[in-house]
Amino acid sequence: MPSKSITPVLLCGGSGTRLWPLSRKSYPKQFAPLIGQETLFQASARRLSGQANGLNFAAPLVLANSDFRFIVTEQLMAIGIDPGAILIEPEGRNTAPAILAAALHAAADDPESILLVAPSDHVIPDTEAFQAAVARGLAALEQGDLVTFGITPDRPETGYGYLELTEKPDASGAPVKLARFVEKPDKARAENMLTAGTYLWNAGIFLFRAKDIISAFETHAAALVEPVKASLSQAQTDLGFLRLAPEPWVELEDISIDYAVMEKAPNLSVVPFTSAWSDLGGWDAVWRESGPDGTGVVTSEHATAIDCENTLLRSESEDLEVVGIGLQNIMAVAMEDAVLVANMDRAQDVKKAVEALKAKGASQATAFPKDHRPWGWFESLVVGSRFQVKRIVVHPGASLSLQSHFHRSEHWIVVEGTARVTVDDDVKLVTENESVYLPLGCVHRMENPGKMPMVLIEVQTGAYVGEDDIVRYEDVYART
Repeated sequence: MPSKSITPVLLCGGSGTRLWPLSRKSYPKQFAPLIGQETLFQASARRLSGQANGLNFAAPLVLANSDFRFIVTEQLMAIGIDPGAILIEPEGRNTAPAILAAALHAAADDPESILLVAPSDHVIPDTEAFQAAVARGLAALEQGDLVTFGITPDRPETGYGYLELTEKPDASGAPVKLARFVEKPDKARAENMLTAGTYLWNAGIFLFRAKDIISAFETHAAALVEPVKASLSQAQTDLGFLRLAPEPWVELEDISIDYAVMEKAPNLSVVPFTSAWSDLGGWDAVWRESGPDGTGVVTSEHATAIDCENTLLRSESEDLEVVGIGLQNIMAVAMEDAVLVANMDRAQDVKKAVEALKAKGASQATAFPKDHRPWGWFESLVVGSRFQVKRIVVHPGASLSLQSHFHRSEHWIVVEGTARVTVDDDVKLVTENESVYLPLGCVHRMENPGKMPMVLIEVQTGAYVGEDDIVRYEDVYART
């Protein structure tokens, strides 16, 4: 069994509202470098790649929504991993439909395919220990079992669900039969479970053969099967992505794999994992995983703590310095457009801030300051009633769509690199410290023909400067 290839299934659908303001709907936490230099998604993909510890990982199968499809490929290619298949969900329906789609897709080639399903936003520092745990779980697959992974708790955590085992795990770390799933407990219950030694944190990571999980869906969540099959059979290929058909997909219940299948399946084994793990479900977890100093303080590069204790100070902008004086049990996270300050004990309530901002119509609730596109990214520097100034960064070899606008004209000033600019029938190169004017209604395009990122400043003027004032005529990224 260990010599057989394992296909990682990476789930990228979470929005991570408890890590606002860094994590937002338009750019959630899995794509951000929260711990170390790599993003959580990149670290997850690297952990499940190559050949090691008797395991042979195939290219990952990724489930993501349309907005993140190019971020996924860009981040995988940046660390030298073949993106493999990327399935685009029409809209989020929780983990059960996504995992069933992945299993059906894999089973079309080989019903015996071994799938390792993992969220893409977890921190597991000891890759070798995790891969060894995966290897221990493979034997249970031969019996037709579904395998999940439980984390040995080191504190009475109330923010996680638990797995109750039929017996205490032994030192070998061999799979143990699952007795039942346990919802997030209160503090007293969590302390009792920690003492009992037969409870593990539910990591939400699964290992199974494609045919076995499909069979489990047919038995325990049959209503999901036909709509997912229809969505997959009607899927369309789009620039290497596989877009699941939306019509059958919208019929699906929004339900997790735990509720749909795992809590009902009798053939579930749990592999204990004793090394460090975190789902980074709040800023308190980021503080913990970042390694506080002797006074319990964690600071980022552009943050300074003076006489503070048990405090997280983090600035996400090199132009913004955060300073804390005499703080205790405080977390402060600053970005260009929003600042969070809260007591560390209220880390799980950060999502309430997102709800409050949504209620008042603040864009900061969901929109990230940098708008990531397949060709690069842009950010608004100044916005007025009839103008907007942007900084635009275009990747080497990338190009924007051939487009026009109804309500605005634009000035482009190149500040780094060289741009190839199309204005109606005229095509020319614009180099550093040169500019070009784009009249209202002209058909235009910008390309970066160089080998380095190209940066320009865009000044828009007109009655309306919203992003939806755009008509695309040609687009290499197949956007409409």
